[in-house]
Amino acid sequence: MSEKASSRRSSGLLLHITSLPSGWGIGDLGPAAYRFADFLSRAKQGLWQVLALNPTTESRGHSPYDCVSAFAGNTMVISCELLAREGLLGRGEIEKKPFFEPGRVDFRRVGSYKRRLFGLAYERFRARRRPSDYERFCDENRYWLEEWAVYSALCNRFGSAAWSDWPREFRDRDKKAFASEGEIKDAVEKEKFLQYAFFRQWVGLKKYCNERGILLIGDIPFYVSYDSAEVWAHREIFKLDKAGKSVSWAGVPPDYFSRTGQLWGNPIYAWGDLKKNNYRWWIERIRHNLGLFDIVRMDHFRGFVAYWEVPAGAKTARSGRWVKGPKEGLFNVVLRHFPRAAIIVEDLGYITPDVREFVGRLGLAGMKVLQFAFDDKGLENPDLPRNHIENCVVYTGTHDNNTVRGWFEKEAKDEQKRELFEYLGRRVSCRNVHLEFVRMAMGSAARMAVIPVQDLLGLDSESRMNHPGRKRGNWRWQLRRGQLTDRVADKLAELTETYDRAWGDTERSI
Repeated sequence: MSEKASSRRSSGLLLHITSLPSGWGIGDLGPAAYRFADFLSRAKQGLWQVLALNPTTESRGHSPYDCVSAFAGNTMVISCELLAREGLLGRGEIEKKPFFEPGRVDFRRVGSYKRRLFGLAYERFRARRRPSDYERFCDENRYWLEEWAVYSALCNRFGSAAWSDWPREFRDRDKKAFASEGEIKDAVEKEKFLQYAFFRQWVGLKKYCNERGILLIGDIPFYVSYDSAEVWAHREIFKLDKAGKSVSWAGVPPDYFSRTGQLWGNPIYAWGDLKKNNYRWWIERIRHNLGLFDIVRMDHFRGFVAYWEVPAGAKTARSGRWVKGPKEGLFNVVLRHFPRAAIIVEDLGYITPDVREFVGRLGLAGMKVLQFAFDDKGLENPDLPRNHIENCVVYTGTHDNNTVRGWFEKEAKDEQKRELFEYLGRRVSCRNVHLEFVRMAMGSAARMAVIPVQDLLGLDSESRMNHPGRKRGNWRWQLRRGQLTDRVADKLAELTETYDRAWGDTERSI
């Protein structure tokens, strides 16, 4: 990313790939993604933020932050339309599909529908001469691809069983067992092909965005799932007992999002062992994501300073305790490897002065969320626009928040509304409160302003993306075709120019 692109005022929209409009049950990397990039360009936006792109599972509620691989891509968002353009699928094959409810992602039906099509595409790919970029992809990503492909193949074989309950030779990664199983070897090759297809489509979309002056922001989840390729293959970097079971779980104490805290259940990192090899696994992970995105957002950043550790088997997160994280030990290495990396840190939740001091000392951009700006902290509230600094990113809300309209209608207390009205100098209603929040974000001193598409459109709580602490029913919201009109783009462009966030014609290259 150029110095110019990283240092000037800009704005953009938050829309995850799965939330793109689609007739295929889930948003994907196909034509709708390119149309959204065109919308951003018309609206004079320089940023497109997506959530984590890692694979998700039904057992973990399809949360992209409880991923089964820290490196692999979510193959559910591979575009079958693009595969058809390559001759790997027939048009009639992809149009023979189940009914998908508009506006809601149907993970289960999408999974069975796409598995069938991916099987056909793989057989045709295998029958062809392998393209040179496929061999290059496999070679360049060997450090994670082999482990993930084998793990994925074994998950398919053993179903819902945790890796720690697999037969010993597979649990303990006996390579002779893998080599003797033809079925596993074929499944491994198929997964490599699907990862190649995912990354090839992603790189094509990123190139299209960058050519139009749009930077892509993407997330690095802090934790990985226990049932992940990383825990299976690198047990030494997690706090596990001799049987491979977690001795403690990740979570957060009671905060704005949950009265009882959140018990995530992810395994805790063995930071002492990670330090012994100079945090190599984290360095590889950050390098990988810096190749995918122009700007990375590090989720749950406070965990690097101190993390909430809960004894395994606990019913809630209340019984946890704060444990010191790697802090400078890790980030001195990170910044030595990536001195010019564009990094945003998610510094929300229970944030203590030492976390804010650490973020400031590193010179990284933190976050401000306007939904948190109106409470009993008064004019000293750091999320209030008057207190924003240049080196931060302002959001009307995040994927963990209600929509602005939903917050105003169902969550905001009378006192919060009174503070909002006093700050604006007038009363607003549920019909126009989202526009006021968009204006506040655009007018902020923050260098970057990011608006969830739901808030741009003024959608209600039915369009919320995630309810922290709720295990089911999340991540399903999907934009409907026709909601992002030229009129919406032109209005957004006008606001963007008014608040000096528009990129001129001479700046629309990276």
